[in-house]
Amino acid sequence: MVRAEREAVVLLGQRARQDGDLAHNALGRALYAPVFTSGTAARHGRANIARYTFLDPGAQDFFTDWDTAYASTAALLRAEAGRRPHDRALRELIGDLSTLSTTFRTVWASHDVRIHHDGTKKLHHPEAGRLELIYQSLTLPLHHRDGDGMTLYTAAPGSAAEDQLRLLGIWTAAPADHKSTHPTEAPQDSPPPATSG
Repeated sequence: MVRAEREAVVLLGQRARQDGDLAHNALGRALYAPVFTSGTAARHGRANIARYTFLDPGAQDFFTDWDTAYASTAALLRAEAGRRPHDRALRELIGDLSTLSTTFRTVWASHDVRIHHDGTKKLHHPEAGRLELIYQSLTLPLHHRDGDGMTLYTAAPGSAAEDQLRLLGIWTAAPADHKSTHPTEAPQDSPPPATSG
């Protein structure tokens, strides 16, 4: 069972595998906040990893190993295009990225389809700072169609990233009046008691 305060879950469902849309738990949403608040999401009405990675300049800061991020994103899209050559939404996404991103055109031309199902993801989160997370991608089998993908992110036990992820989870779950607290500081349940004097 996934412990929500310690693991971020980003679900890549059927539509996501076709066009990169994201489903998520609360911590996954907080972890990928820059993707959800990106202008690329606003223009298309939903968050999309591929659009963010190739079209939002902030992606180069968010993914500290941007070269790996864009190469793996293109490889996933290419593998999916091979599985679903007639999928219109996927073809439109690839066409948009090819038109708007020189980087995408270059990496797409390499025909790489190597997909990494586990490894380390390095992010520079605008609130939590630098995070080095362990990820594991799984395919959930479904009887009536291809399985949906799910990626779990967690931190090594005892690491600074574990503390940062936990604090990001606390900040995410905090009531609205505590959300002004920076996530690297634990929210206070009540103000300190007044001293008499």
